[in-house]
Amino acid sequence: MALKGLDIFKLTPKTNCKDCGSPTCMAFSMKVAQGAVPITKCPHMSQDVLDQLSEATAPPMKTIEVGTGSSLHKLGGETVMFRHEKTFVSRNTFAATVCNCMDAAKVDAVLAGIKHVDYDRIGERMYAEMLFVNYDEASGKDSYIELVKKVAGLEQVLILNVKDVEVAKEAVALVKDKKPILNGATPENYEAMNAVAKEADVVLGVCGGNIDAIYDTVAAIEKLGNKKLVVDVTAATAKETFANAVLLRRGAVQDGDRTCGYPSIVNVAALAKGNYHLQAAYASMFVLKYGSIIVLDELTYALALPLCGLRQNIFTDPQKPMRVSPGIYPMNGATEDSPCAITVDFALTYFVVSGEIERSGVPINFLITDAGGYSVLTAWAAGKLSAGSIAKFITEEVQDKIKSRKLILPGKVAVLKGELEAKLPDWEIIVGTTEAIELVNYLRNNFK
Repeated sequence: MALKGLDIFKLTPKTNCKDCGSPTCMAFSMKVAQGAVPITKCPHMSQDVLDQLSEATAPPMKTIEVGTGSSLHKLGGETVMFRHEKTFVSRNTFAATVCNCMDAAKVDAVLAGIKHVDYDRIGERMYAEMLFVNYDEASGKDSYIELVKKVAGLEQVLILNVKDVEVAKEAVALVKDKKPILNGATPENYEAMNAVAKEADVVLGVCGGNIDAIYDTVAAIEKLGNKKLVVDVTAATAKETFANAVLLRRGAVQDGDRTCGYPSIVNVAALAKGNYHLQAAYASMFVLKYGSIIVLDELTYALALPLCGLRQNIFTDPQKPMRVSPGIYPMNGATEDSPCAITVDFALTYFVVSGEIERSGVPINFLITDAGGYSVLTAWAAGKLSAGSIAKFITEEVQDKIKSRKLILPGKVAVLKGELEAKLPDWEIIVGTTEAIELVNYLRNNFK
């Protein structure tokens, strides 16, 4: 494809590109092709050419940003249908629901629940990133505007779910600086809703009765010059909603149709119709395929624990194992006089072993050492877990903080016991169990 303004190919061998250091731009082009640098880093291209190339090389699923500051979230940007092909990029976000049809007590309960479910898991914050603010026409505009005012100060990104243009205009004006999502463009009102979204510079959510209506509406809005969109794929049934989500991803990634390439909203609360367990099942399904924003009634601990854990597994690079930060993790009220147990930083190992230690009720200082994110035997075989590495960790990070000199070693690396005793003469090295499930009885019988 011939593109005007590609004067980069006129560089002489005496003119080195300041970005790649090459006398030609071949090296820079290779870096761009590999995704190492963005095409916009080249200073020799005109803006028109950069715009064309940026569009051509962008992921098939557009990356859409919502929110501001610490509450800014990226949606979309996906390049594959299946996680094992490469990796998924932008993790799902979860939204709780409030509506002007709710009484004040119910709204307060939902907001209190949002504040209550907020914790870290393997260095990642688990909480409701968004709030779905639904407009009930029967309850009137005034109650909705008051509701928007009430939630305007929250850190959650607001999704204003309203199809009435006048109500939308007034609601968006209240919170436009927080960069919410205005979810309400339909085949009937898209021109007016698009004008509201563009004037406020917020992302517009597109809805439709079926996949054809959604596609046509997105295409029409794109012709109006707006590509800051998300697509509400929620239909009358879970089956149709699932089909919508999959078809749009397939159209963008496999068929190259960029009109399909927008992040999605899935309202599983509407699909489940109050059935708590069905809502959890639907939410799990759309974590996998392909809900960018998953709307729930509430995000309770009972929902958050499995859903956030599933999301973290799915949206972690399969080639980069999840790791726990090395350090000392006191369990069951452990003090500096409590014995120590050590294992690797592989997240699965940590959660399995810590769960059994917690069940035992025995105070233990659980030590996590840097082993490259591998499991115990894999780390040992790769040289990441050795007597030397353990001794260095104990000497530098543990022995000045812990008075106890008892160290329980994983049974699968009992071979390290002798060498550890030589390197840590002040410590009693104890070989533990080979399986985590045996830990409860072992700890209760030997250390309680």
